[in-house]
Amino acid sequence: MTIDERIDVLLQRNWLDPATASLLKRGAMFLPANTADKMIENVIGVFGLPLAVAPNFRINGRDYLVPMVVEEPSIVAAVSGAARFARATGGFAVQADDPLSIGQILMIGVMDADAIVRKLEAHRSELLALANRLQPNLEARGGGARDIEFFSTQLPAVHDARRQATQPALVLHLLVDTRDAMGANIVNSMCEGIAPRIEELTSGTVVLRILSNLADRSLVTARATILLTDLEEDGRSAESVRDAIILATDFARADPHRASTHNKGIMNGIDAVAIATGNDWRSVEAAAHSYAAREGAYRSLTRWSADASGNLAGELVLPLRVGIVGGSLQTNPAVRVGLQIAGVSSAVELACVMAAVGLAQNFAALRALVTHGIQKGHMTLHARSVAASAGTPHPYFERVVEGLIKSGDIKVHKAKELLATFVAHSPRIEVHGEAAGKVILLGEHAAVYGRHVLALPLPGAITASVRECEHQTIVLFHEADDDERSSGSLVPAALGMVDLIVRELGLEGRHFAIELKSRIPRAAGLGSSAAVAVALVRAFSRVFELGLSDETVNRVAFECEKIAHGDPSGIDNTVATYGRAIMYEKGAVRPAEPLDLAGFPPLVIALSGVRSGTREQVEAVRERRATMTDRYEGIFDEIDKITVAGATALTRQDYAELGLLMNLCHGLLNAIGVSTPELERMVDIARRHGALGAKLTGAGGGGSIVALCPGSQDRVAQALTDAGYRTIQPSHV
Repeated sequence: MTIDERIDVLLQRNWLDPATASLLKRGAMFLPANTADKMIENVIGVFGLPLAVAPNFRINGRDYLVPMVVEEPSIVAAVSGAARFARATGGFAVQADDPLSIGQILMIGVMDADAIVRKLEAHRSELLALANRLQPNLEARGGGARDIEFFSTQLPAVHDARRQATQPALVLHLLVDTRDAMGANIVNSMCEGIAPRIEELTSGTVVLRILSNLADRSLVTARATILLTDLEEDGRSAESVRDAIILATDFARADPHRASTHNKGIMNGIDAVAIATGNDWRSVEAAAHSYAAREGAYRSLTRWSADASGNLAGELVLPLRVGIVGGSLQTNPAVRVGLQIAGVSSAVELACVMAAVGLAQNFAALRALVTHGIQKGHMTLHARSVAASAGTPHPYFERVVEGLIKSGDIKVHKAKELLATFVAHSPRIEVHGEAAGKVILLGEHAAVYGRHVLALPLPGAITASVRECEHQTIVLFHEADDDERSSGSLVPAALGMVDLIVRELGLEGRHFAIELKSRIPRAAGLGSSAAVAVALVRAFSRVFELGLSDETVNRVAFECEKIAHGDPSGIDNTVATYGRAIMYEKGAVRPAEPLDLAGFPPLVIALSGVRSGTREQVEAVRERRATMTDRYEGIFDEIDKITVAGATALTRQDYAELGLLMNLCHGLLNAIGVSTPELERMVDIARRHGALGAKLTGAGGGGSIVALCPGSQDRVAQALTDAGYRTIQPSHV
């Protein structure tokens, strides 16, 4: 899938809300530089990393989609594959302690540690109450300081040059339940707040007051079972793979050199989730590695063994203190996206997800190590990354990747060399068909019920390239603004259109390689599907010298529109075919009335980034109309009057009148439920920066707006661009 298609799937399955999907598509989720400048010192820019999702996770009986931010190939694929294996036995079972953090207070000048401890224990309730008064909101959320522990120790005397003399010291551990916050600032504030009172009670000197990152009071334990029957690979028996994984873990428990790499693999997954959710991955790392060395030697954090049935059973135990609330998390819009994808309601739940990911990553790495080796998967994914870096377009992408792997020289220069060879030996595909997109000025939805609609063309919106091939029909769609590295995408609706066109034109049994290039995005209310249909019909007509008339092209394109939209009005395919400004009336004897314009009106089109299916919007309006037919018919009549008046104003270039009518039409479209908060925001931005009229265009529910901007096109376009929206300024018919 393309990135947009993946986002659409997440939106359809309710992993994302429409506003977040829009942010992702527009690339507007990134941390603004001016915000970054307030977070740290000497900021000169913002650094980006890939945000991915890992599917297949089932944790404590619930399905999760896991957000991961990581630059290393194979990690996301590895954890997703491992999670799929674990699903066969019910997924991951994860237990977590309460979210307790430890604040350390170090005291020196302690002559009688036992006496001081007795005195402090007598004032334990007072000290805890004081700590909680410092963070009243935390206590209100169910958290707060829970207990104080005492540890006496001996430290080197500072003034002893040879560091042989020692001095007594006392360490206090303030245990704080920080609930859903990471809690470093909370704990540090509490420690600093109670330190003066501790000094008063003991006459000792407090030297340090600071959080400990070794959060071993917040342990998380993840377990999973992998069926023995799923372990056979590369001709190796399942038993031998299982035993090799167990042996590899035993080696990591015995040898610190192996344990370091073993645990790094675990943290590959955990860190990626920590970053995606705005958590301090350095703290998470420090806690994990400290815990791995708790027995005096650095060891593996996981254990793998054979269970009573011979299956492979794994366990990961590590400290995890993370958060889902707090200022630093709220500052970065990308973090909000990551937390929404994770779908967690508490910090403990997020810790459970992270532990499951760590165990999955460990299994995937060990399985690869003991079977085909770690490099096979790494090199395949690395080759894909190199092919993309070399600017390999979709028709050649897999061939270049395969060539890189076979050559063993996985470098950009080799990818470019292979690409040049493949291009030189491929037949050239000529452009054979072109069609216009459309922008509706007035009349949406009312047009479905026999009222007028006023539309203008967007020339050259779609071009189609066609050649006959032997085996199967392939349709590639290159979206607006694709660069040379774009892979393009398969479009199921376009495949359906091709099948229909092939039947209509008597070309059954033949196969084609088709490449569609678009200057307008799909599902944006700009007539992309109709333009695709018209461009395809014209391409076939010219390739096979059929000499189809515009009337025939329009008729076949209308049939194609039914595939995309169910019950289309006919306006889109008509504008796409004739490329003229028209007044259209469905069902009339002469449905299309061309308009003679002295010039193209000064419009700005802005894209919300949220794709919206016309079929779904039309059906939703139909359902609402059925419940209050008279009211909807009245609204459609008003829209019809506005549209007729708007056509007159357009031909006279009376833009003040046309702008007013556009604003009225938008209000009526909002009334029938096809506008969205995003579209309303865009309309408001356009009007505030000089547009005489602004409204949604097309089916609504996302898509685009159109703004009439005499004398203010650049200003309006810039304002919308600054707000994160892509804009188009059509300038000619």
